[in-house]
Amino acid sequence: MISGTVDLLRHGALIGGLRYRGTTEAGLTEAGRATMDAVWNQLADTVDGIITSPLSRCREPATAWAEKAGIACAVLDDLHEMHYGAWEGLTATEIEEQFPGMLVRWRENPVGMRIPGAETIEEFAARVTRAWQRVLDDSEGKHLLLLAHSGTLRVILAHVLAASLPTTRRFAMPYSAWSRVIVRDEKILLEFLNRIV
Repeated sequence: MISGTVDLLRHGALIGGLRYRGTTEAGLTEAGRATMDAVWNQLADTVDGIITSPLSRCREPATAWAEKAGIACAVLDDLHEMHYGAWEGLTATEIEEQFPGMLVRWRENPVGMRIPGAETIEEFAARVTRAWQRVLDDSEGKHLLLLAHSGTLRVILAHVLAASLPTTRRFAMPYSAWSRVIVRDEKILLEFLNRIV
C-alpha cells in the first residue's frame, strides 16, 4: 500500500467575480494569486512535486512554483473543472433566469441531471477519481501538492471519505482553500479541510 501526503489547493479568486466558469479560462486577481502564494510559502520546503489542472488559474502558479523550487510539475488533463455546458461563464442569477429552478435542484442533488451541453456529475466524478488514483500511485513516500478547482476537489474529498456524489454539494470550498490527505498504514485519511492562510 502506498504511503505519502497530498495537499489539495483550490485556485484563488478570479477576475470577473463568481461565475460557473468550468473549463472557461479566467485570470486570477492579484489577491487571488497572493492567497495561493501564501499557502505555497508554507509548503515550498516540504513538497517533492506538484500536480495541476491544465487550466491557467492552476497551471501558471504551479509551474512557476515548481521551477523556482526545482521540482517536477505534472499537468493532468482529467483534473480540470467540470464542463458546465450552457452554464459556462454565467452567474447564478443568469442561470436562474435562463434555466428556472435547475440550479436549485443541481445544488441539492446533481445525480441524474445533465445541464444542457455539459458533463454529468457521474462522468465528471469518473474522470476525477481516475486522475486521483494516478496521484495516489505517484505519492509513495512523497509529499505532493495538487492544484485544482472547487468541483474537482469536492469529488476527491467525497471519494476519500467514501461519501456519495450528492455529498459534493455539502462541502464549502473557498478560494485558496488548503486541505491535506495522508496515506498511512493502508488507510487514506483527511488530516484537515479548507485551511485558509
